Amino acid sequence: MSDLFDFASGNLKVSEAYQPLADRMRPEKLEDILGQEHILGQGKPLRMLMQAGLSGSIIFWGPPGCGKTTLARVMAKHSDAEFIQLSAVTSGVKDLKVAFEQAYDLRRRLNRKTMLFVDEIHRFNKAQQDALLPHIESGTVVFVGATTENPSFEVISALLSRCQVLILKPVAVEALLNILLRAV
Repeated sequence: MSDLFDFASGNLKVSEAYQPLADRMRPEKLEDILGQEHILGQGKPLRMLMQAGLSGSIIFWGPPGCGKTTLARVMAKHSDAEFIQLSAVTSGVKDLKVAFEQAYDLRRRLNRKTMLFVDEIHRFNKAQQDALLPHIESGTVVFVGATTENPSFEVISALLSRCQVLILKPVAVEALLNILLRAV
């Protein structure tokens, strides 16, 4: 993790200097994630899934800023999976097809998993959500979705039945203070 003042000291690349602070300070290891102990602690669902080698699809449901995207990135890095991120707000079936082709090619050539992370999954319509199903079933991608809306109402039942829904809580004040202390 880089220091806030690395750019001034010349230790930070120019491309990193223009990244938002949240991206520069984003945890990169499971141990660096603060909060969400109810799913990350020993014997808890997400920790068990990761120990099993990222074998199932997940939907993270929680408020904005609680760590859904960060958790997905850390999971991909921890399992040495390629990470493809799409936003359901700006993506469609065409973008999904490109991601599936990349994932299939990586699996075929390098025997490497691909995690497809779809932020705001509740914004995909039924056809877009349906397009995910055969690729989740075939193992072309490990799917991770993120939503601020109740997935029981916003995600089609066929997709929901193939995913484990993990509820994330707002980050506690104590965890936020620890995150800020790391930044300085």
